[in-house]
Amino acid sequence: MTASARPASGHTGADISGVDLSKPLSADDFATIQQALDRWKVVFFRGQELDHSSQIAFARQFGDLTYAHPHDDAPPADHPEIFTIDPRRYEERYGKGFRDAVKKRQYSYFSGWHTDVTAAVNPPAGSILRAETVPEFGGDTSWTNLVAAYEGLSEPVRAFVDTLRAEHRYGGSEKTEGNSEYAKRINDNLLVAVHPVVRVHPRTGERALFVNPGFTSHIVGVSARESKAVLDLLYGEITRPEYTVRFRWEPGSVAFWDNRATAHLAPRDIEHLDVQRTLHRVTLIGEIPVGPDGTESELLSGKPFTADHQVVVGA
Repeated sequence: MTASARPASGHTGADISGVDLSKPLSADDFATIQQALDRWKVVFFRGQELDHSSQIAFARQFGDLTYAHPHDDAPPADHPEIFTIDPRRYEERYGKGFRDAVKKRQYSYFSGWHTDVTAAVNPPAGSILRAETVPEFGGDTSWTNLVAAYEGLSEPVRAFVDTLRAEHRYGGSEKTEGNSEYAKRINDNLLVAVHPVVRVHPRTGERALFVNPGFTSHIVGVSARESKAVLDLLYGEITRPEYTVRFRWEPGSVAFWDNRATAHLAPRDIEHLDVQRTLHRVTLIGEIPVGPDGTESELLSGKPFTADHQVVVGA
C-alpha cells in the first residue's frame, strides 16, 4: 500500500491512510504527506502503533526537533523531545487549583485558540501529537487555517495588516502575576518576540495571519484601544467555523500540523469529567518568520527555541 490523502473539510485537514508511521517513509509516502500538509495545513493518521522512539524517528524525517517545551523540566527519561499533555501532570506540580485558575483566564469565545510557542523568535515549524489514552467521548481538538483566514479578508484590510507587527509573549495579553510556582516558572523562563502580523510561508509562499489569542499581547506602534480593535477583528476571522476542522481522537491517532499556518483549540468539554487523556507531542524547530516586506521577527527576551533549551527552575 502507498499513502493517500483525503480532505477532511473544505479548507483544513486531510486524513492520510495506507502508511505505517513506525517504519521509515518511502519517497512517495513522504511526498504525499508533505504535499497534503502544504495544502491542508494539518493531516491525521489512525491506528498507528508508536512509542516515544518511533514517534521521534518519524518526526525527524521532516526536520530537527526542539526540546519538549519551554517550561517543562521533566520530559520522559532518555526522550527530551517528548512533551506529554495530561492535566494530571500540572495538578501534581502546581496543585488542584491549577485548572480552575486557567479557566478563569479564558474568558472569551476565542481564548483557547493558539499557535504553539509563538513567543519564541523562531516559533515551531510543526508539531506531531499522538494519542495514548483518550476518553470514550469528548476531548476533540480543532484546527483553523490561517492562510484561508488571511485570504478571507478584503483587499484593503489585507494591505493594512501586511504592514503591522505584534508582540508575542508567554501568557498572551494577560500578565502572569502572583507568587505561585506556575507564575514563577513563566517569569523565570520569559519568552518575548515581535513578529509580523502576516508571515510568508517559507515553503509555499502563501501569506498567513500570524496572531493568536494565546500568545499575542498587542500590536506594536498603535494605541491600546486600536490594538484591541485590530486583534479582535483578526481573532474573529481566524476562528470562523468555515476555516476549521475538528478531530476525534482514538488510541493510536496522530495529528501532524503546520504551526506556521494553523492555530488550534484544545478541548473544553471534559474538564468536569473524571477521565484520563494522555497525548505526546514532538515539535519541529522553526525558522525566524518573515513578513511581506521581507522584515524578520525580533527577539526581545529569551533565546531561540531549539534542541538545547534549558528550563530555569526556581529554588
